[in-house]
Amino acid sequence: MEAWYLEESAAGQRRPKVTVSLGELQRHGVLYWKLDADKYENDPELQKIRKERNYSWMDIITIQKDTLPDYEEKLRSFFREHIHMDEEIRYVLDGSGYFDVRDKDDKWIRIAMVKGDMITLPAGIYHRFSLDENNYMKVMRLFVKEPVWTPYYRPADEMEARKNYVRFLNQAA
Repeated sequence: MEAWYLEESAAGQRRPKVTVSLGELQRHGVLYWKLDADKYENDPELQKIRKERNYSWMDIITIQKDTLPDYEEKLRSFFREHIHMDEEIRYVLDGSGYFDVRDKDDKWIRIAMVKGDMITLPAGIYHRFSLDENNYMKVMRLFVKEPVWTPYYRPADEMEARKNYVRFLNQAA
């Protein structure tokens, strides 16, 4: 896993990549694991995480043009900044892509995800997802209870999950 701040410069001027540590991501409530995606079906480490965090439901989705219905519309939807009422848990079984999250100062942090990376985004964090130039990712989606994929697009600052997340950030500061 690699993470960095996205450039926000005028006129396309390039700046050096400012990396973000795993510790900094954790201060934003983002959790990360590196697992062996080739043995996800019987991986004791994955089973341990699922048990500890109560991830009782899962499915697998392949994000690529030939397999995902309404591919272009789904990608636009995934990339639109939003929050969820629950954690978002994703485990990359193959391929690669990006999760972007907002930091405490409302700047974008890009998290590059590859095979074997598993991430948990806390409820209420503004985020978005995009594929990289490979245009392919096979991902396991995990949930604490029944799956709910409802995105609440920005602005969603009045939603309880967002308020709770902002309180978490303020306490961590």
